[in-house]
Amino acid sequence: MYLNQVSPTPHFLTISSTITQITMNDYPLFCLGNPLLDIQATADQELLDKYELKSNDAILAEEKHLPIYHDLTTKYTAKFLAGGAAQNAARGAQYVLPPKSVVYVGCVGKDKSADLLTEACSTREGVRTEYRVDPEHPTGRCGVVITGHNRSMVTDLAAANHYKLEHLKSPDIWGLVEKAKVYYVGGFHLTVCVPAILALAEHAASEDKIFTMNLSAPFLPQFFKEQLDSVAPYWDYLIGNESEALAYAQSHGIETENITDIAKELAKLPKKNTNRPRVIVITQGTDPTIVVTSTANGEPKVQSFPVHKIEEADIVDTNGAGDAFAGGFLGGLVQGKSLETCVDMGQWLASWGIRELGPGYPAEKKQYSALH
Repeated sequence: MYLNQVSPTPHFLTISSTITQITMNDYPLFCLGNPLLDIQATADQELLDKYELKSNDAILAEEKHLPIYHDLTTKYTAKFLAGGAAQNAARGAQYVLPPKSVVYVGCVGKDKSADLLTEACSTREGVRTEYRVDPEHPTGRCGVVITGHNRSMVTDLAAANHYKLEHLKSPDIWGLVEKAKVYYVGGFHLTVCVPAILALAEHAASEDKIFTMNLSAPFLPQFFKEQLDSVAPYWDYLIGNESEALAYAQSHGIETENITDIAKELAKLPKKNTNRPRVIVITQGTDPTIVVTSTANGEPKVQSFPVHKIEEADIVDTNGAGDAFAGGFLGGLVQGKSLETCVDMGQWLASWGIRELGPGYPAEKKQYSALH
C-alpha cells in the first residue's frame, strides 16, 4: 500500500493500491461510491441481545452499537470483506473482466480498517482502489451478525460520508477518469457528494461515454429526490430493483405500480447525451428482469429476461445479489457486449454470488457462460 499526497494542501490524502503505469487500455471502468469494511461473523443470540438487534435487519449504528465491531473481531472468527454497494459491483465487474479493468474511488479513514479494505478489494480481488483518506473520521464499517440463515447488519458510515470533489479533480484521479470509457455511481453517493457525481456525468456526456447509476435503495427517491433528479438527465443506464422503482414512482407522482410502466416513464425522462438511448434495468429477485430502452419515436422498447433459478440448498446468502448483478452487467458493458448478454452476465454473476457469504464471489475463478 502506498500513501501519497495528491494536493498541495494537507487536508486530504489518497491511498493507492498500485503504482503501475497506466496504458490507454487500462482501467476502462471507473466507479464511485461509499466504501465500507464488512466485518462478518457467525455469532449467537447473546450478541444480538447485548446490542438490542433483530436477527434479520439492517440499521445505522448508534453510539450504543459502536463496540460491536471490537466484539466481532476479538470474540468471534471474523471475515473481512470489501463492502459498500458500488464497491461490491466494482469487485464483481473486475471478477468477469481482465486484470487492470476497474478503478474505484470513495473515502476512508487513516486506520487499520482502511488497510484491511485495501487488502480485501485490491490485493485479493484486483480492483484498483484510489481512496480519499480523511484522518478525522474512521473508515466506514458494516458489522454483520450471522445467526443461522439470518443477517443482522449494523452500519457506521463514518468517513464514507466525507468524499470531496477536490479528490476526484486531483490530477492523478482525473487522469483515470479521462482514460475510462464507462462510469458507475452507486445511488448511496447521492447523500455524500453530488458535485462529484455531476463531474463524472458531465464528462461522460461531453465525451459520449457511458454513464451508469444504481437507484440503490427506496429511501433515496423518497428523501433525496432533488439530488436524484439533478443527475437523472445523464443516465445512459439505470439499474434498480422493484422496490426502488416503486419508491421512485410514489415520489414522482407516477400513478402506477406496474414495474414495466414505471421503467417506461424513467426511460422517457429528458436526456443530456442524445447520441445514446437510455436503458432502464429493473431486477425483481427470482421474477424476470425488466429492461426498457428509449427510442427515437418516443415509445420505449420493452424486454423481459427470466431468471434462471438455482437449487435452494446452494443458496448461502442473498445479501449483495443486486450488486453482483450490477457487476456482471457492467462487465458486459465494458466489453461491448449486446444488451441481452449484459443482462445474462449480471444474472450469471448474481447466481454465483448468492452461493457465497455475501457479497462475495467464488475464490475458484468461474468463467462466464451464457445462462439463456
